[in-house]
This record gives sequence, structure tokens and C-alpha cells, in this order.
Amino acid sequence: MASSNNVVLDVHQLRMRYDDKDVLHDVTFQARRGEVLVMLGPNGAGKTTTIEILEGFRRRSAGEVEVLGADPEHGDEHWRARIGVVLQSWRDHAKWRVTELLAHLGTYYAPYSTTTIQRPWDTAQLIDLVGLTEQADAKISTLSGGQRRRLDVAIGIVGRPEVLFMDEPTAGFDPAARRDFHDLVHRLADLEDTTVLLTTHDLDEAEKLADRILVLAGGRVIADGSPDELSRSIAGEAQVSWTIDDQRFVHTTTESTRYVHELFRQHGEAIADLEVRRASLEDTYMTLVRRAESGAAAVHTLAEVTR
Repeated sequence: MASSNNVVLDVHQLRMRYDDKDVLHDVTFQARRGEVLVMLGPNGAGKTTTIEILEGFRRRSAGEVEVLGADPEHGDEHWRARIGVVLQSWRDHAKWRVTELLAHLGTYYAPYSTTTIQRPWDTAQLIDLVGLTEQADAKISTLSGGQRRRLDVAIGIVGRPEVLFMDEPTAGFDPAARRDFHDLVHRLADLEDTTVLLTTHDLDEAEKLADRILVLAGGRVIADGSPDELSRSIAGEAQVSWTIDDQRFVHTTTESTRYVHELFRQHGEAIADLEVRRASLEDTYMTLVRRAESGAAAVHTLAEVTR
């Protein structure tokens, strides 16, 4: 396991088996303080199981896991006060008002304040942070779906967590709420030094939020790298398109700069509508998942992706 104080999530050869079926196979990764790690993968890839193990809600079958220097299976109250969880839904306390519920939940974190982290968030500040100021005195039962998700996020961060786990947190968000949520995640990571691990099926969201992306398929890590690294990982290919005399041409190459230079050397000003397009994150993700589902060997590091 890692010795650096900057590593707050340290997972080594994590395995999970239900009856006679392995759902996680030697999953290994790290996350550092203030890093946003986005976990991608098709349904059944093992994302939720991995997060539940890190949260201490599920016992693993094998492997080593540390969150904030402790094994989640044996995390005490002081450890749990340092993590936050945004559930996929929070269905209780419909008769509570927003301010009342958050102030009440916050009292559980007050004993765990430190000299560096004052817990919990100030209730009014927290409500403003998640964009619920106008609903502060509203009963939870009257909130819209998007407002309920904002409240779910507020509940998850009320204790000013050092590590925040979120499983598809923007489900049900409209575009404005999604943008506000992205700003919130960046604030938590950049200003509060919070480490964030979240799952999503929205690749555009992953590209906007992630410092690093972890791709799971079939319970294995098949890629691990920044969005830019992953988008360049599929053989570094680029698609060059252009027109000459209103006729369109398309060419795929790993040497786009050299190819464009040669193109202009041959055709000069006759070239129009030139475009160079590298593989998008979606292209890369789909290629990696298709490879994994077709039975290709698992890829555990970015270096292996690019071989």
C-alpha cells in the first residue's frame, strides 16, 4: 500500500465474489487529495460494488483497500465523519423542511471538528452552495426531482468530507443544475481539497469534471488516465477531412501534422474546409469497452492501452 500522505484512496488487487461469480477482478488504483476521479463503465461493470466497498458498506472478498489511511471494513466513527456519500436517492424525512433537516444532520458532525476542518458546514452557506436558497423553508415533499438531487448532494457534504463518494449524482438534473453541480465539484476539489470519486454514464460530464478517468468493464480496470490521455490512447489516430472543388475527402492517420503539411504541399490553396479530429472520449470509451467485451486481454494501465 502507498506511503504518501497525499494518497487518500489506495486500492490493490480488490476482488469481489458473489456465490461462484467474480464481479471484481484485481481492481487496482489510487486517488490523491483534491483529485476528481470519475469511474466509467457499462451496467454490471462493478462500479457500485467498488464504491460500496470503499464506503465500508460491503465486505470485499480479497485485496487491500485504504481510505484516508484506514481499512473501510474497520473504520470507526472518527473515520466515517471524514467521508461523504451522495446516494442515488434519499427517500426519508419528507415532512422535514430543508433547513431543519440539514441543521439536524449537521449536529452529528460537530464533535468531529478539527483544527483544520470545522464541521459541519454552516447550514445557510451549504444551502446556498447547492442552489436551494429559495427552497430553504420548503418541506422536502414539495421539492422537484432536481431539487431533491441537490438536497441529496447537500446531505452528502454536510460534514465537510475529505473524501466524497457519489454514484450517478446528476441523474434527474436539468442542464442548469448540472452546470451548477460541476461548479460545486470543482470548488470542493480546488478550494476544500476534497477527493471526489463519482460514477456517471455521461461522458461529456466525465470529461468536464475528471482529473482522471477509470474505466471498468467486466469487473476489471481496462483504462486509467486523464481525459486527454485516454482520448489519445487508441493508437493516437486522427481523422483528417477536407474538400477540393466541392469534393470531400477523409483520411485516418497517426501523423496528422505531417499529413496536413504534405496535403498543402500538393494542393495548396485548393484545399477548403480542413478539419483534424482526434478520437473523442466517447470514441475511446466505446472502443475500450468493445475490446473488453470481445474477450481481449484486460488493460490495467494507460501504457498498456497505447502499446
